[in-house]
Amino acid sequence: MAKAPGKSHRKGISLIELTQMFPDEEAAVCWFEALHWPDGRHCGKCGCTETREIPNRKPMPYWCNGCKSYFSVRTGTSMEKSRLPLRKWAIGIYLYVTNLKGVSSMKLHRDLQITQKTAWYMLHRLREAWDEAGIDAMLGPVEVDESYIGGKRGNMPRSKRKTLTGRGAVGKTTVLGAKDRATNRISARSVASPDKPTLHGFIGDHAVPGATVYTDDYKAYRGMPFDHQTVNHSAGEYVRGDAHTNGVEGFWAMFKRGFHGTYHRMSEKHMDRYLREFAARHNIRDADTIDQMETVAAAMVGKQISYRDLTAE
Repeated sequence: MAKAPGKSHRKGISLIELTQMFPDEEAAVCWFEALHWPDGRHCGKCGCTETREIPNRKPMPYWCNGCKSYFSVRTGTSMEKSRLPLRKWAIGIYLYVTNLKGVSSMKLHRDLQITQKTAWYMLHRLREAWDEAGIDAMLGPVEVDESYIGGKRGNMPRSKRKTLTGRGAVGKTTVLGAKDRATNRISARSVASPDKPTLHGFIGDHAVPGATVYTDDYKAYRGMPFDHQTVNHSAGEYVRGDAHTNGVEGFWAMFKRGFHGTYHRMSEKHMDRYLREFAARHNIRDADTIDQMETVAAAMVGKQISYRDLTAE
């Protein structure tokens, strides 16, 4: 069956349906337990399946006979040590996956009735859940493009402008992105410099040997051990047959809309988390909303980060 235009083939979830799915805390607990324990309850600390429920003991309602400790469905996940009700976590995940340009901590603070600090921490915990480990290399053709993220020099304080030298992307964060045309999957990360070893290493990490790679005419791409074709942007050439980078450039356009319209600022320290967020949202965008939510919730297992680590210099 052919897909309808845009993403109209997807099945969404209305706000009314969302409140019916999670009318109370018990419904949210059951949802997370079904996702995190599909083969039966086990301890999030040691993995032992010899567990039992302890009546009237919250927030740790289960006992593990293996490590002799109490645990809950939060244990060993991004939600560990969070005091937020799981109902707010479930609704937060819904907002996280359905806002294509990202959701700000201020909006989450208002919609969930939590502090902005807590909302900011929640969002970074959700971003931390995404991981490319175990994902197959791109079969290609692969589009690769570099971009630069940061505010306009003219909008910077004079004191900061004085510290910048050079032209163009000075003072911005360099980011690299690759798109696999075969699967429509995007992968992106920040780099210290768009030099030849960095670009060739990034492409080697993502494309299988023998894949066709399309880039612009930036000289640092030259000499890579792939079937490499370029388009000459400096001469006004953007498409030549199958050679173009329009797909990955479209991803950067969406990312920059999130930067300018939603977040307004992304620190270099956290840039890779933002990149994983937008890449992951792109990679699951054809799925129904409930499947997107379940993908995020399942990915939270084994992914933990402390507030201290997030805010450390």
